[in-house]
Amino acid sequence: MSMPATYFPHAIFTGEGEPIPRVMVAPQRYIQGKGVVDHTGRYMSLLNAKKTGVLVSKRGLGADGGRIIRSLEEVGIEAVTSIFNGECSLDEIDSHADSLKSHQLDCLIAVGGGKCVDAGKSIAFRLDIPVVIVPTLASNDAPCSSVSVLYTPDGVSAGAEFFPNNPALVIVDTEIVANASERYLVAGMGDAMATWYEARVCLNNPAARSTIGARPTLASYAIGEVCANTLFEEGVAAAKAVADSQVNESLERVVEANTLLSGLGFESGGLAVAHAVAQSFTTIPVVHANFLHGEMVAMGTLTQLMMEDEDEAKRVAEFFASVGLPVHLGQLSLSLENSVEGMSEIESVVAATMAYPTIYNMQMDMNADLVRSSILVAHDLGLSVVSSAGDDAYRKLHGQ
Repeated sequence: MSMPATYFPHAIFTGEGEPIPRVMVAPQRYIQGKGVVDHTGRYMSLLNAKKTGVLVSKRGLGADGGRIIRSLEEVGIEAVTSIFNGECSLDEIDSHADSLKSHQLDCLIAVGGGKCVDAGKSIAFRLDIPVVIVPTLASNDAPCSSVSVLYTPDGVSAGAEFFPNNPALVIVDTEIVANASERYLVAGMGDAMATWYEARVCLNNPAARSTIGARPTLASYAIGEVCANTLFEEGVAAAKAVADSQVNESLERVVEANTLLSGLGFESGGLAVAHAVAQSFTTIPVVHANFLHGEMVAMGTLTQLMMEDEDEAKRVAEFFASVGLPVHLGQLSLSLENSVEGMSEIESVVAATMAYPTIYNMQMDMNADLVRSSILVAHDLGLSVVSSAGDDAYRKLHGQ
């Protein structure tokens, strides 16, 4: 496995002994609407591209990828296809970069879910070309950011890569989202809901830093709040729209919240406990094999809120239950009794969380006892919510 010349935004924005500036980063253009993927070629005129790579899964090539390639051909842009095999690992990233290097591309278009678009960002960085992101799901906030979350070939969280530029274009076709599984949109709500609570922590703690090593902006804080309010107001209706394969205003708003608002909010606003716990769940094989990132973030958000505001944790848990997100450990196939390599599953998650630097954005003393107890009381809260409100939405999404 090789690495390009490493870029660390922290070194750019913060000099030794200098005050920490507020910094906002964002993609150059965000385009969302029904049928927009068929106009990708026209949008590419903004980049003056003549020859572009298209990173897409084999399944996606026969569907949305094919539509994009036809759109490119209509305006005279040559497309070179590269098949994504499913994991945003350094092995896969390097393989694609090596195979595309000789084509002298002007740009790379990444088409698919979160891991494909993150891999696309890493590949484009190695090729020193702009990246265009066409997410086919609204399941996470990766598309707009200048960071890629890396995994091992087996799917375990393995750090991140940062890039000096955000995607040149992000093109989100809400008709494609409406025809995907409802579970993906709901998982995106789990990822997006954390944005407000984590940005709030980071803005209120003078010692906290955003994902790019700067101070959060008021803009990212405000965006995070609008993101959460949109989910509370429109989330149930948007999930129903996807269940019915319909594009309506509720779906448009939640797709924007999941993708644009959450993407801007987390990157310039900062992370805290919610994502630290979520990434630590990937150390448990049964979890990373069967659950989506946003589903893990949902439990991470409840864990963080139990450290801060039990009433707000209850409100969020009730919303999560209403759309089908996990609210207790059993809904992530975790058990208080099970162990992994001689350590209980919970202790494994606690240990991984303590090693995740964003937990120290919290304005309190972080220790293993606090993390453990917060996971467990969040679990108990979820059990009480399910006991009173039921888990029909969760069971529908998970085929139970």
